[in-house]
Amino acid sequence: MNLIKKIAFTLFAFFLAYQVYFFVETLIRSDPNTFSVSLHFIFAFLLSLFITGVFAFLGFIYPTHKFLSNTYYEIQNPVRLKKIYVFAQVDLFRKALLLFFWGSRKNRKKYFNGTRQGIRNFIYQTKQSEFGHLAAFIVTLIACVMLLYFNYYWLVIFAFLINILGNAYPVILQRYHRIRIGKLFK
Repeated sequence: MNLIKKIAFTLFAFFLAYQVYFFVETLIRSDPNTFSVSLHFIFAFLLSLFITGVFAFLGFIYPTHKFLSNTYYEIQNPVRLKKIYVFAQVDLFRKALLLFFWGSRKNRKKYFNGTRQGIRNFIYQTKQSEFGHLAAFIVTLIACVMLLYFNYYWLVIFAFLINILGNAYPVILQRYHRIRIGKLFK
């Protein structure tokens, strides 16, 4: 990995983490009633984006999935996960990702190039992505609890919904991918 890229991405992740801290601290010191509902939505979007960005940039250059044990990544109850996948309509989310981001062949080849090594890379990428989104989901929930205490009701509602769509759905999707891949190795 290019050392300059590693340093730059690490610094940018720390910059985003500082922005989250500064942003939440500023909100806590402010009166939530001085902001319109639309500003609460914008704040929620930025908060979610910054938090997810911290883990995304670190995940681009470090094997962050190793913070969790290998047993975490093993799907213990695939039937329950499939039910959640269907109930939450995660397939619509997957199709939207394919349509707007992963639709091009070039983007898809970053995850899987059709070889046996490509399958290993795909599994690695699903774990990296899952960890990043799971960590962002948890940190965003913590921020929501803090902001709820300071009466940021609209911001918390918006941030929670964005967090479900932007972080919980990707976690479910990555776990579902590994169920499907696991069938190849049985």
